[in-house]
Amino acid sequence: MRKLILRNGQSPGDIVMLTAAVRDLHRTYPGEFETDVRTPCPEIWENNPYITPVADDDPSVETIDCEYPLIHRSNVTPYHFIHGFIEHLNERLGLAVRPTEFRGDIHLSDLEKSWTSQVGEIVGEQLPFWIVVAGGKNDFTAKWWDPVRYQRVVDYFSGHVLFVQVGENGHVHPRLRGVIDLRGKTSLRQLIRLVYHSQGALCPVTMMMHMAAAIECRPGLPRNRPCVVVAGGREPPQWEAYPHHQFLHRAGALRCCDNGGCWRSRAVPLGDGDEKDAPENCCVDVVGTLPRCLDLITAEDAIRAIEVYFAGGAVAYLTPDERRRVTELMR
Repeated sequence: MRKLILRNGQSPGDIVMLTAAVRDLHRTYPGEFETDVRTPCPEIWENNPYITPVADDDPSVETIDCEYPLIHRSNVTPYHFIHGFIEHLNERLGLAVRPTEFRGDIHLSDLEKSWTSQVGEIVGEQLPFWIVVAGGKNDFTAKWWDPVRYQRVVDYFSGHVLFVQVGENGHVHPRLRGVIDLRGKTSLRQLIRLVYHSQGALCPVTMMMHMAAAIECRPGLPRNRPCVVVAGGREPPQWEAYPHHQFLHRAGALRCCDNGGCWRSRAVPLGDGDEKDAPENCCVDVVGTLPRCLDLITAEDAIRAIEVYFAGGAVAYLTPDERRRVTELMR
């Protein structure tokens, strides 16, 4: 049995995609590998049945720095992010791993599933809710949508959909009104459990969209979690989008993203000395502070995308009793 240590130091969203490669390695070659990982977010790997502790000094271990060079061909080839790490492992190990599911692989224990969500603890009962991410990291401000538009979406569904805002400390997440505010109040494992209980998610291209696909839904919800992604034109849709998501992109509508995504980092320079301020890394078509591809996505576009899930019957609005409870909570 070959022993592997898989290393990657990137962000949690990337690690969610690595979980798919580990799952598919073991499903394609059952019983042939022992795998352990070295990543910045061990919480993502908790309860993972494909992970076996392997010592760094084990003379029989193979250590692989996992990458996804396939991203450099993402604008012109029909591959998804889920193929990235898999292709790299195939090349390094001489294998023929293929994806077995169109999602990452995050596991919750039966005990975790039995716990009340943070929303249930706050409200005093388990109400349906959507997660909203209305910001992001300073290194990729070209992903940020307008917080005023996020607020318009929240206001439109007031009394019918309960939104819970999340965001990591140290990142930029403008406060929204009329939401349960859990910004900076969840560990990564708590966020995973929050997603498990959630009815849906509204977010930019970020870790949340990958978690929305990777984490199973609690009983009573659809097999695949609703998710509306405000994407613009930075990434090619086929590289990021999941089949059951509403992926609001504008690729092909502008000259700057008429052949996949632009992959620019920032909308405007921040003056912080980061190389992402360089002209070649900044948006070439800005409206105010927004890339024009994101400015072309209106609050009404996001509202309609959310409404589709309710109109189709995948999920249901708050009941009259639940509305009264949420109204009391928001006073």
